[in-house]
This record gives sequence, structure tokens and C-alpha cells, in this order.
Amino acid sequence: MSEASAPHAAERRELTTVQRNAVAELLRVSPVADELGRRFARAGHELHLVGGSVRDALLSRLGDDLDFCTDAHPDQTLRIIKGWAESIWETGREFGTIGCQRDGLRLEITTFRAEAYDQVSRNPVVEYGTNLTDDLRRRDFTVNAMAVSLPEHRFTDPHGGLDDLAAKIIRTPGTPAESFGDDPLRMLRAARFAAQLCFAVHPDVRTAMTSMAADLDRITAERIRDEFTKLLCGTDPITGLRLLVDTGLADRFLPELTGLKLTIDEHAQHKDVYEHTLTVVSNAVSYETDGCDFVLRMAALMHDVGKPATKAVGADGRVSFHHHEVVGARLTKARLKAMRYPKDVTSQVTKLVGLHLRFYGYGRGEWTDSAVRRYVTDAGDLVDRLHKLTRSDCTTRNRRKAAQLAADYDALEERITRIAAEEDLARVRPDLDGNAIMELLGVPPGPLVGRAWQHLKELRLERGPLDRDEAEAELLRWAHDQGLR
Repeated sequence: MSEASAPHAAERRELTTVQRNAVAELLRVSPVADELGRRFARAGHELHLVGGSVRDALLSRLGDDLDFCTDAHPDQTLRIIKGWAESIWETGREFGTIGCQRDGLRLEITTFRAEAYDQVSRNPVVEYGTNLTDDLRRRDFTVNAMAVSLPEHRFTDPHGGLDDLAAKIIRTPGTPAESFGDDPLRMLRAARFAAQLCFAVHPDVRTAMTSMAADLDRITAERIRDEFTKLLCGTDPITGLRLLVDTGLADRFLPELTGLKLTIDEHAQHKDVYEHTLTVVSNAVSYETDGCDFVLRMAALMHDVGKPATKAVGADGRVSFHHHEVVGARLTKARLKAMRYPKDVTSQVTKLVGLHLRFYGYGRGEWTDSAVRRYVTDAGDLVDRLHKLTRSDCTTRNRRKAAQLAADYDALEERITRIAAEEDLARVRPDLDGNAIMELLGVPPGPLVGRAWQHLKELRLERGPLDRDEAEAELLRWAHDQGLR
């Protein structure tokens, strides 16, 4: 271990544990990593396990994706791994990266490099470096600027990453201004690591994030989207979201989030809509059962973004946000499209935002079985997420009110279960299909059949299943009213 990474006396016990965990993690991948290191050494080149792989090994969370750096150029790397790797891919070749697979491990091998922006371009300019020291200096944060040489297992930590890892601090190897000037996306990545690792951002880093936030405009929407997705799916997304707002980074790509701070909620509680939204996101996380549900988390984040545009103060001084779910759905669709999210993700999140208020009013006993059918049908395969979003949206500190809302939603879910047991709610269809409609009305395929089908579906939602005779009678009655018979 280098002197730069030697632990302080007060930290020695903790760091020893960290190092012990790292040894155990590295031993698991050593057969492949060391064999690869020996192949590079025989070819006269260096190979080092580096960056996130070393960090994650020290945190006892090393996965099956390993990152390496080397002085070998891509063509030389290809010659070294050919015949040894089970599969090879070159999708990152323009950035000096060659990927391969061996014994269930995915390995990415990148040539030493110095990467920087030209202050105008939205993409990095890649230049190959010549040594490990320079390569580590150009990395984003000290906790990602550590390396283990292979096969010797020599640990290199010139910027005190091990100490920062123990202290749970995010710092840059050089000055934050230099680091963020090279790649402005690193500002967003700092917030992402705060959310993923539950680390604190060093004050100097935070100051630079604030003063340089506008530089994020030089980054493509796709790269911002990918970092933000990882942030929102972090262990502690609330910390990351607060950093984005407090530093002004959110204003550059998600201004709706900052806008929520200016809007007091309709109940005139002590919290503004921004704080309420963060609580809803936190609640949504608690309802997840199988890892991050990005669609649910994003819907929770965006569910009230329509409030600023719909805020109104009545004669009695009460604040209202009529139809904010409709406006919010429109804003959500536009924002996710601008961030280049896939159409299916955009559609799902937008739909949840538009439906998140449907439940309110159920407790007054006004919902018929028809209303329940429509609730389930409109939600479709998002109904389980809608349940979670609606429950997450209850953030009142009034225990009696919170208990009543929970009881009302329990009752709704029980009612849905009961009706679903009697009817196939997941596949509500008219009681007559298109062929039956055409045969009964004596018409060919066309828009008329679709209108008839939609009429029968509305009846199905309103009255539940009809037997064949009832469905035929209703269709003929509709045809008569349309002047068709």
C-alpha cells in the first residue's frame, strides 16, 4: 500500500476490515483476472483492475463486470485475448475499450487515456495515455482512482481514495473545477454516487457543482438520462435529488422538480409540494419488492408537477390545483421525451401520473362496481403500480386521516379482488366479438364494427358480463338508435 493510502491510527481497524473484504472479493475473481494479467505481462504490457471494480471490492459488492486498464492499445489487446476469451466485442473501441467474457465474468479492458472536452463539443475527446498515474489522475473521483496490478496484486492509491472510502466522502483527484471542466457529466455523477453509495459530497465539490451547473448543457440528453436513471434507482435517491435541486443541476434538465419548491400544497400544511414529492418517492421505494422499479419511482417524482401551473386561491383563501393530474401527465410526457426515455417507459410513467388522483373520493361510498371496473381497466397492467403510487401519495401527518385513507384503499383492493374473482377484469372485452357483430348486423369490416364494439365494451364496464341474448339485444337496440335498422 502506498503512503498516500495508509490509514490514520483512528481509522486503522475499519480500514483493515475494508481491506480484508477486498481480499475476499478479489480472490473470487483472481483465477480469471490473474490469468489475464499474466497474458498481458508475457506480451510486455501492464494490466490493472481499476476504478469502480476496486471500489466495489473494498465495499464487498464486487459484481461480475470487471474494469481493467492497460498500456496496450486496442489492437494489441485484441491479439492478447484472442483464443482465450470466450467472446469478444468492440463496441467501445473508439474510446479505447475492448470487451470480452471468460468463465461468467464480463471484462472491459481500456487503454490508459487522458479524456477531456474541448469546452464546445458534447462528446469526449479521447487521447491514449502512457502510464497508470496519469490515467488515475483523470478519473472522476478519488474512490474511483485506485488500482490493483495483475497478477502482482500491488495496490495503487495516489489520491487517498481508501481514506475517502472509509470516510464516505466524494472528492475529485484534482480540483473539482478541473475535473468538471473535463467532463461536466461528473457533476451529475457525484449526485448519483451520493444516492447509490450513501456518501457525502465534499463541500468543495458541491461548490463547484453549483457554480458550474450550466456546463451540463454541453452533455447529450442520453448521457444525462442514463446517469439520472442510476441516481433515481440508488439506495438513497432523496439525497441525490436534493443535491440536484440545491446545486441548480436539476434546472438544466428537470426544471419541474425545482418548480415544486415554489408551490404550497392544497392543505396548507407546513410542507411544500417539493417536500411532499420527496416523501412520496421515499414511500414508493418502500413498496418495491424486487429491486428498483424506475417507472414507479419516476411517477412518484412527477405526480404533482402539474400543480404550479394549476394553482388557484379561492375567495376563502384555500388553495386548489384542479386538474393538475392532467397537466402533470402532459408535462411528464414532454419531459421524458426530451430526456430520450423509451416510448414504453414514457407512456407508463405518464399514464400513472394521469391516474394518480382517481382513488380519491372512493371513501365517500360513491363508487359503483362499474367505477371499479373502469379503474382497473384504465390502469391495465399498471394497476399494481397505481396501487403503490396512490398509497405512497398519502403523506398526511394526521393519523386519523392517514388511517382512514389506508382503510379506504384496503377496501378498494378487496373490492377489486372480489369483482376480479367473478369477472376477468384483466381482460375486459365486449360480450360479442367483431365476427359476431358483423354477422348479427350484416355489415362488412370497417369503422362501424369498431363503434359497435366500443358500445358493447362500455356496457360491459357499466353492467358487468351480459349473457348472449342480452348482448345481442343491446347491439340491435344500439343499431336501431344509430338508424342502421
